[in-house]
Amino acid sequence: MSYYKEDNSGKILLAALAGAGAGIIAGMLIAPDKGSATLESWKGAATKYSGSLGEQASKLGADLEAKFKEYAGKLEDMGLTGAGSSLNMKGDWNTIKGKLKQEYAHLTDEDLEYADGKGDELVGRLQDKLGKGKSDITKMLNDM
Repeated sequence: MSYYKEDNSGKILLAALAGAGAGIIAGMLIAPDKGSATLESWKGAATKYSGSLGEQASKLGADLEAKFKEYAGKLEDMGLTGAGSSLNMKGDWNTIKGKLKQEYAHLTDEDLEYADGKGDELVGRLQDKLGKGKSDITKMLNDM
């Protein structure tokens, strides 16, 4: 007894290609605008939404940074991280800078240059100049 199984894969492929071709032709005939007009419409929508997407991403980044600082502070308070593991200076930077210059006369203005968001760079420079560890420098700055 022999079994003969008919191979229909060629017919299926031909039917799929015919259906796709018919769909493309129908889409071109029924489309309300020319292709260039549709493309311009898509470009306009992309430009419009890219601005709001950028604003949302910035807001999300700021929210995440605030939450991170909050949780880092909570971990410090709970004693799970060492005191001074995050930079949290209180007061005017110029006042703190003056105190540091009095205590460490060899520090220059370049060593004590500080900008928001660049605390790690400041800590790194002070580590090099004072020969102390990161947690020591951070704690010292937070206590001033």
